[in-house]
Amino acid sequence: MLASLSIRDIVLIDRLDLEFGDGMTVLTGETGAGKSILLDSLSLALGGRGDGGLVRAGQKQGQVVAMFDIAPSHPVFALLAEQGLDHDGDLLLRRVQNADGRTRAYVNDQPVSAGTLRLIGEGLVEIHGQHDDRALVDASQHRVLLDAFGGLQGDVDRVRESYKVWRKAERDLAALEKTIEEARKEADYLAASVEELGTFAPIVGEEEELAQRRTTMMQSEKVATDLNEAYEVLDGNGSPIPSLASMMRRLERKTEQMPGLLEPTLSHLNIALNALEDARSSLEEAQRRTDFDPRELEMIEERLFALRALSRKHKLPSDELAGLLERMRAELDALDHGEERLVALRAAASDTKVAYDKAAASLSKQRAKVAKDLIRQVMAELPSLKLEAAKFIVNQTAEADSRGEDGIDQIEFWVQTNPGTRPGPMMKVASGGELSRFLLALKVAMADKGSAPTLVFDEIDTGVGGAVADAIGRRLARLAQNVQVLSVTHAPQVASRANAHMRIAKTPVKGEDRVATGVTLIDGDHREEEIARMLAGEVISDEARAAARHLISGKTTGA
Repeated sequence: MLASLSIRDIVLIDRLDLEFGDGMTVLTGETGAGKSILLDSLSLALGGRGDGGLVRAGQKQGQVVAMFDIAPSHPVFALLAEQGLDHDGDLLLRRVQNADGRTRAYVNDQPVSAGTLRLIGEGLVEIHGQHDDRALVDASQHRVLLDAFGGLQGDVDRVRESYKVWRKAERDLAALEKTIEEARKEADYLAASVEELGTFAPIVGEEEELAQRRTTMMQSEKVATDLNEAYEVLDGNGSPIPSLASMMRRLERKTEQMPGLLEPTLSHLNIALNALEDARSSLEEAQRRTDFDPRELEMIEERLFALRALSRKHKLPSDELAGLLERMRAELDALDHGEERLVALRAAASDTKVAYDKAAASLSKQRAKVAKDLIRQVMAELPSLKLEAAKFIVNQTAEADSRGEDGIDQIEFWVQTNPGTRPGPMMKVASGGELSRFLLALKVAMADKGSAPTLVFDEIDTGVGGAVADAIGRRLARLAQNVQVLSVTHAPQVASRANAHMRIAKTPVKGEDRVATGVTLIDGDHREEEIARMLAGEVISDEARAAARHLISGKTTGA
């Protein structure tokens, strides 16, 4: 329920803090006292349209804070979770309105968009009045309300699931039909391409590997001649190695004749021979590494050039040719085996459609039955609301070919206000006063089904009095047994049945040439005096006070 409402610098309100309880609270006051300002402020906190004109003259901004005490099971907490908003049980909606027209919205002091605030607010409060543009008069919601009244949500969920399965089967079938049709158009091209690519068997990364191998071979070819000549010098007939080795052996035989004379020379010759031998071995290794078969280079070049030609032909990088081959094979396979799969998918689409039609038809029959119950309960409320000649109609149009996720029904609440007149949509046919009473009858019939935890009724008793006003008061009191009810009223019969009574009035601001709207919680003699004023007008007589006492004392009777 709405636990409190704090308003700062909105129109004629300087500072106002209100607390609300369970049951029914009425707000009364003379015309122009500021009742509409309270509702505009509440609407702003619930995500309604902002307007810089709402800010009190001379101020840069105004603010409204609405605090709600909500049961943990309320669906609004699931919405908060979807939006990533934290909560600890209480729910605080805050809206800041700037004089330049800009607004800022917060939920539990976390910034949100006005749209998010409105979604949350719609689940917390319903505002009903002669110019109501929400809730019951929104024809798009009538099916939802009827399902809630009949407890049909489980059946609706099954229809939605059946609809999803059927639509998926239809999409799968359409996709396969499109694939097969496209494959048929390019069958010859696909077959030739698959044969060509399959024979070539492209490999991912192959172009880079072939190009690198080709470059290595071509470089090896250039240095091979020089390597062979160098090796011939060191290992051929003119190699200095044998001559140097023979000379070393001769000198070694002379060392005994002249000790110490030849040893340095022999050491240097030994180093030279070892170096020449190492050089010869290195050249031999280089020759081995650069040795290749010219036919291999030719084969590599043929493969590389053919790969690049295929890449140009199919307008794809060479690394994507293998994937193209797989896709083309799949398309040919779809064409070759498509008829079998088409038969299976057509059967699945047909079966799921039949299942959906069965579930939707069953739901439609249940809705028709529930509609009769709703009509009966609403009609039972109309005579006391002086609508005894009127009829309430649930206009249900079920078309088997109008399949949707919620079934095949179009539901709209219609009324016939007088015998012989043409029935039509409630919002179009009923006058302002009649519409308010129809809405009240609907809310009473639906009780807490499909209802927000707080209901606000804005002067729905306008233009009625006596027995009709009393009937409205009794029904609002009945609603207040299940949900919180706030009612702005001019009818003493309505005000007398409230659990709490707030009086709205304008008072001069001390030291300033202006007035401010204030709200006072009244009871006892003050409440009696207010209801007497509502009965008698400006001059309150003893008879009016007596009538007010009678209304208050009898508020629980006849409900």
